Amino acid sequence: MGAEDKIKNKAEEMLGKGKEKTGEATDDESMAREGRNEQSKGNLKQAGEKVKDAFK
Repeated sequence: MGAEDKIKNKAEEMLGKGKEKTGEATDDESMAREGRNEQSKGNLKQAGEKVKDAFK
């Protein structure tokens, strides 16, 4: 399940990056902000996975 979670977290991070870039390109600050938030969530989840791996 750990690898599956890592993949999902990375996908969320990449989706956020895409939304941020799209928002910046279209001057949609709301979308850009949402993208940055999704990237942050993905990064935090990845960090949690790394901590779990460290204790295995």
